Amino acid sequence: MSDAPSSLLRSTPLLDTQHPDIERLVAKRGWRVLPMHERIGAVYDFVRNEIAFGYNEADDLPASRVLADGHGQCNTKGTLLMALLRSVGVPCRFHGLTIDKALQKGAITGVAYVLAPQRILHSWVEVWFEGRWVCLEGFILDAQYLRSLQRRFPGARRFCGFGAATRDLSAPDVEWRGQDTFIQKEGIVDDFGTFDDPDAFYARHGANLRGPKRWLFVHAVRRWMNDNVARVRAGQW
Repeated sequence: MSDAPSSLLRSTPLLDTQHPDIERLVAKRGWRVLPMHERIGAVYDFVRNEIAFGYNEADDLPASRVLADGHGQCNTKGTLLMALLRSVGVPCRFHGLTIDKALQKGAITGVAYVLAPQRILHSWVEVWFEGRWVCLEGFILDAQYLRSLQRRFPGARRFCGFGAATRDLSAPDVEWRGQDTFIQKEGIVDDFGTFDDPDAFYARHGANLRGPKRWLFVHAVRRWMNDNVARVRAGQW
């Protein structure tokens, strides 16, 4: 494939690139005028560090909602990343997977961990860059949260927990350098392949929680989870 298809630049209900808040952010940051390498890196760094690691009400939220929340996890931050990349002319696609919930132990505790499915829907974003697909997953944990883990587990190599699954916690591949970035890859169980957009993936595979579990998560459990993540980030654990 010499060029990515035009469908990988389009807006969708979840990738709501024309939402005023998305358009305002892109214009304010001036991302569109940057060279492609720097353009991808600037958007990536924004989603990684200015959208903190945390848990939204659901996986299948539009990008504008994730931006308004100011926090997110793999799937929601990925939706925002895709919307911003498409807004600045970077073709991208969705790669659907699952991770073992052991990866989340520590970030998720107590009843929240019990409620979580054993295999949790997961995703990363793939961008078309310099004639190849580059996988972006290292944006999930913000730098402050990751540093807190590294301080708690100094010199740790292979690590699984607290939202990370990596071969080297002390130096994970999370910085944009024009190559793949990962922070949860070592926890992957299932691979569902690529989709043009998250809308298509959720239409086929649904979301992580449904029915009473989703209601409980939205109205109570999520708050406990985010409070715990905030304590980890602040080193108060």
